[in-house]
Amino acid sequence: MSTATSAGPALPGDPPGGRRAMAVWGIGVSVYFVAVIFRTSLGVAGLDAADRFHVNASALSTFSILQLLVYAGMQIPVGLLVDRLGTKRVLGIGVVLFTAGQLGFAFSPSYGMALASRALLGCGDAMTFISVLRLGTRWFPARRGPMVAQLAGLVGMAGNLVSTLVLARLLHGVGWTAAFAGSALAGVVVFVLLLLFLKDHPEGHEPEPMPHQGAAYVRRQIALSWREPGTRLGLWVHFTTQFPAMVFLLLWGMPFLVEAQGLSQATAGTLLTLVVLSNVTVGLVYGQIIARHHAARLPLALGTVGATSLLWAATLAYPADHAPMWLLVVLCTVLGACGPASMIGFDFARPANPPERQGTASGITNMGGFVASMTTLFAVGVLLDATGDDYGVAFSSVFVLQALGITQILRLRKRAARRERERLVASRVETVHVPV
Repeated sequence: MSTATSAGPALPGDPPGGRRAMAVWGIGVSVYFVAVIFRTSLGVAGLDAADRFHVNASALSTFSILQLLVYAGMQIPVGLLVDRLGTKRVLGIGVVLFTAGQLGFAFSPSYGMALASRALLGCGDAMTFISVLRLGTRWFPARRGPMVAQLAGLVGMAGNLVSTLVLARLLHGVGWTAAFAGSALAGVVVFVLLLLFLKDHPEGHEPEPMPHQGAAYVRRQIALSWREPGTRLGLWVHFTTQFPAMVFLLLWGMPFLVEAQGLSQATAGTLLTLVVLSNVTVGLVYGQIIARHHAARLPLALGTVGATSLLWAATLAYPADHAPMWLLVVLCTVLGACGPASMIGFDFARPANPPERQGTASGITNMGGFVASMTTLFAVGVLLDATGDDYGVAFSSVFVLQALGITQILRLRKRAARRERERLVASRVETVHVPV
């Protein structure tokens, strides 16, 4: 996510923005939209997948774990690729991979082939979000960064909404193969749009050529990005905020609401939809707040973590067989804030790194939430099998990762703030000396 400090006038060399920028950026975001539909399609098909492939909770969680493992492992390589090759090439590769993965999942006759398809999907999905962030910084002025990044996240959540509302109905209407194969056609459509209309940057704003330096270049990019406290703080903010909603939407929300809370699949689907709608609303609010009040970043992130912990604790500890509907509604509403809060991580990483390292820094940051999600998906599956489907014990793993993340955020926040002030002063000095 772009820095919110740039709420004032455009800086020298800023891209112009405008309708052309919106059109090009819209194509990139449409690729991310389709990737999220494919990524979250298993969230509405978890129970069907368990029946189709005859697997238990641990094996079912392996689908999402493998997908996220590939996704997280690809973040730094993708960041480097975006810095070297540009957005269009990386997005194009991503579309081909995640569309092939979705098609493979549709026709998989076995658990092993389905796993391989989800891994391929995760590889392609990994190439989308960082590319879209980079596209935004190339086409829009820096002062538009917070809102542009939040809007990208909102479009992604709209993809989640399509999975929840449309794909779920297709799955139970036309069947597994037709639903997943039919959805793969969306990948073909965005691939054609990308080839025909997407450009990496507006004319006159070409980036400086970067000579190839092999492995030494890769090591230097990673080392310099990681050395910045803002990059590490961004990673831990992303780690701590994103995963509760990701785990809920990606796999375990539907089983929790149906099996542990006794709801029908239709009612559970409505609550999953509420998470997505809340995400859209909160994202718009967070983007506006951060654009106007730079210091609000950390309070918003920590406040979201605190509210999420409180609602999960109240739900899991409720002294009855099932939590009341009002409490589940509040829980799902608060979970909707996790996605927008995770975007704040990019707003710490971006001002800490120069333009030539934005892709690498974003990749490091983006690893955080997906590593946390992958860990929690695995922990929930294992604990469910070990405890005889005790969701209270299984979902308590959420608190462990939140505690770890908050510890790291508090440890890094002062160093990151000091370094960011130093960079801001230096950039102002440079701006004063720019010749007119």
